[in-house]
Amino acid sequence: MTKNNYRHLLSPGRIGNLALKNRIVMAPMGSNFAEADGHCGERIQAYYEARARGGAGLLTMGVCAVAYPAGTAEPYQVGVSSDAFLPGLTRLAERVHRHGAKIAMQLQHAGKTAVRDMAEGRELWVPSMPPASKTDMFNALTREELGVFISSSKGREGGGVKLRVMDHDDIAQMVEWFAAAAERAKRAGFDGVELHAAHTYIIAGFLSPYFNQRDDEYNGSLENRARLLLEIIAAVRARVGEDYPLWLRLDAEELRTPGGITLEDALAVARLAERAGVDAVSVSAYANVNRGDAFTEAPLVHQPAGFLDWAEQFTRALSIPVIAVGRLEPDVADEAVGAGRCDFVAMARKLLADPELPLKLEENRPQDIRPCIYCYACVSQIFVNERVKCAVNPMTGHEAERALIKSDRARHVLVVGGGPAGLEASRVAALRGHRVTLVERGQRLGGTLFFAALAYAENGPLLDYLLAQVRQLPIDVRLGTEATPELVTELGADEVIVASGARRAPPGLPGAEARHVWSGDELRLVLTGEGEEIAKRKLSLTQRMMLKSGSLTGITGSSEAMQKLSKLWMPLGKRVVIVGGGLVGLELAEFLVDRGRRVTVLEPGPDLGAEIAIVRRWRVLAGLERHEVAMHKQVSVEAIDEAAVHYVDAEGERHAAACDSVVLALGAEPDDRLARSLEAAGVPVTAIGDGERLGYIEGAMRGGLEAGLAV
Repeated sequence: MTKNNYRHLLSPGRIGNLALKNRIVMAPMGSNFAEADGHCGERIQAYYEARARGGAGLLTMGVCAVAYPAGTAEPYQVGVSSDAFLPGLTRLAERVHRHGAKIAMQLQHAGKTAVRDMAEGRELWVPSMPPASKTDMFNALTREELGVFISSSKGREGGGVKLRVMDHDDIAQMVEWFAAAAERAKRAGFDGVELHAAHTYIIAGFLSPYFNQRDDEYNGSLENRARLLLEIIAAVRARVGEDYPLWLRLDAEELRTPGGITLEDALAVARLAERAGVDAVSVSAYANVNRGDAFTEAPLVHQPAGFLDWAEQFTRALSIPVIAVGRLEPDVADEAVGAGRCDFVAMARKLLADPELPLKLEENRPQDIRPCIYCYACVSQIFVNERVKCAVNPMTGHEAERALIKSDRARHVLVVGGGPAGLEASRVAALRGHRVTLVERGQRLGGTLFFAALAYAENGPLLDYLLAQVRQLPIDVRLGTEATPELVTELGADEVIVASGARRAPPGLPGAEARHVWSGDELRLVLTGEGEEIAKRKLSLTQRMMLKSGSLTGITGSSEAMQKLSKLWMPLGKRVVIVGGGLVGLELAEFLVDRGRRVTVLEPGPDLGAEIAIVRRWRVLAGLERHEVAMHKQVSVEAIDEAAVHYVDAEGERHAAACDSVVLALGAEPDDRLARSLEAAGVPVTAIGDGERLGYIEGAMRGGLEAGLAV
């Protein structure tokens, strides 16, 4: 097959004197994979080596602290403030180079957002006293998460946050920290350095007319606000030489920040930096977090190709290369490079999900790329001081202890359940050389992931990926097949993995059996064409004929087609009350609002969306609030009648939420009945997924991987 589908993205390029084999850059990310003392141990070394082995031309190690432990925002941040860090850094660079990749170090001082300085009682270095700010981002946190936030923001002596407005000696010290760190990176064998001049960190703080209110030569004109940056560039050049690759990350704009950095400012700063000797510019952005969902506007953009237009503006204004970032799919990235809109494309979340993305593009196997589903599980970890993880790739951060290698003893593995856990277990076991039989009692693979792809379209590519992997592997798939002890005996399976999913017990509410009341399972089965008996009870003849037509034409076999059909017709009235405000309930609310329904959410517990990763939860709740979805916590639902759901609020007040339809989205619990029945018949069983412990997509993928590796 031709390898030219991504020929622009895979073509060689240069940043200064740095020759790169392709245009794919691993974007700088805070991973929290360093050791507690800032050193690069086996965990972070294996993590970067996996991405180098996967084919990226350049890796950028993110947020390396130039003044460690001062100026740090994460508890497991990489330090580069002394020669003591060199052994781990040197070994990491060597392991990356072993695979033909290059690696750069992003140099950073967090300035006013140095959360570790707050937690450990150090002063926050700032250009001037920052303006007072308010945010609602704490409102969406669970009590446990809020406790972590509070502990991270209190000074050790209980004296509150200590701010240090930098004087001229401090500025000189900051310049020296960056210059010394750059020289140290060069000695460690890194191929270049990136100066982090974005995201409100210290250099960006000086560049921003909003945050920089100094009354000396470091404020006033744009050239004055850029003075610190230019002094750092000059000092770094003096220390590492003119030929050592050096570039910077800039905000194209500070969004939601009146008087902040504008595109015109950013382009002018980029031109000054080019004249000062930088070799490239990486274009990002930042949004003032006055609301939690701002974080998915920038810097972690949710909109596909959300920063590409800005990158193009920089490309037109500069003669040095421009690195674009921000949810760029491979085909869009290839087109952007080919059209001259940017020179390189940086990918972050995509390379957490699949480190081998570049290699698979080179081999023209895009269908084999494990997709990012934009659930924000990765970055949400940073907010609670935990190591980064990936919901779809449980290997991320565990490369040192998990490896997919051939088994030295092929076994016959029976996997029961064709949801994401069963599909992943089947895939991994087959790749390890085992003979795999996958049985599913329904007529479709995918399980609840199919419905999850309806509720949140970003889940769809994961379903497509898992199905494609299973189809191309020698896996014996049997649909419409019940797993019984007799079947296990008949097949002669050596190992049985049960991925039976969760069950949802009826809530026992008066009125819960009414025709207009749906459980989440009933709605899922009807929409996917599998609930014929349910449809007979709940739908009119005309509605059933429409649904049957969709099934016959294959619509209900495609989540993308079902997305479109559901915007035209659904078996729910205009006013929908959802009982349950967890992941399922809130994603369903998003889905219904997008289809013109007026939605009310009633949650018995104290938190909304507790199972949703923090950053995505911010986004979901903000979107529902914009659509005027009423969301009530700590309520007790008493009864359902034809016109309303009756409930009592936390203060004991009685209310009635008007409805045409009701969806019960609570009461999920692991369903281990099948696993236990097989065990009782003497069959050794491994239970995974929601059948073992509620974990949704993330738990399913992790359980499937671990079971496949354990066989």
